[in-house]
Amino acid sequence: MRPGCECCDIDLPPDADARICSFECTFCPACAEALPDGRCPNCGGELTARPKRAAEKLITAPASARRVFAPDCQGKLRLASSR
Repeated sequence: MRPGCECCDIDLPPDADARICSFECTFCPACAEALPDGRCPNCGGELTARPKRAAEKLITAPASARRVFAPDCQGKLRLASSR
């Protein structure tokens, strides 16, 4: 479970609504909805709701602290919305 949106870098704690692809690219709902065809901009895969991890499991299996941020994602969103 990644800790932030790859597009806008907003924090996404483990209990937050988020969308992921099969490679676990992670996006906040607002960015995911703005992506063309609701597809991952990295792999073209389908974005689905990220499952929630049970709070007691976060103790022994914590969410990742590694952030992935693609600053060019916002530009791609603006370009797609202008078409």
